[in-house]
Amino acid sequence: MITCHVRYVVDQDKLAEFEIYSRMWLALLPKFGGVHHGYFLPAEGASDEAFCLFSFDSLAAYEQYRLASASDPEVAKAIAYAKETRCFLRHERSFYRPLLP
Repeated sequence: MITCHVRYVVDQDKLAEFEIYSRMWLALLPKFGGVHHGYFLPAEGASDEAFCLFSFDSLAAYEQYRLASASDPEVAKAIAYAKETRCFLRHERSFYRPLLP
């Protein structure tokens, strides 16, 4: 299993738009075989960071998702929404191998 951690730098004035974008991906990722562990949005104090975690059975399965999602119209809609609203400024991906009980 491989888990992707995505760190977003969000526009605090557009958190509602970022939440809409996040909900799109919560519904989309399982369509490609992934398991979404959720988004974690700023809650207290001044923070411009948000995170999400999702997993695939392997790095190969993740790569297959990337290929398949590139031509998906719903993915294109989510990407267009993010560009249109500019609800986040940038994002970084890191990959982890979870150690579970």
